[in-house]
Amino acid sequence: MAVHREYPESLNDMLDPHRDEEREAAAVELSGRLAQKGVDIDSDEDPGDLADLLSAVEDFEGAVSAAGGDLMNNSLTSIDPPNPEFVLPARHADEPVSRYRDRIIAAAEAIRD
Repeated sequence: MAVHREYPESLNDMLDPHRDEEREAAAVELSGRLAQKGVDIDSDEDPGDLADLLSAVEDFEGAVSAAGGDLMNNSLTSIDPPNPEFVLPARHADEPVSRYRDRIIAAAEAIRD
């Protein structure tokens, strides 16, 4: 029977000294991709949460496209979108990424129904 051991952070840092840099680079890349889609992100967001959020945004966009929606005319910056239900929900001030992701998932499911 294998025993799972939790290693202290210092050991993880010794095994992968560039881990923090890699996480920071991933967060910058994900933030940039989300910003291109009109999503506001704070600089201190967790890269794992950002990856989950990006997946939810891409799933929402797929639902809009499958329903015949136009992502260009139904964007967060559209003044009068032809189909408001096809507009990605805006993030509320101080809304955690996980809650925002859940709202986007719910919006995608509503489009599919």
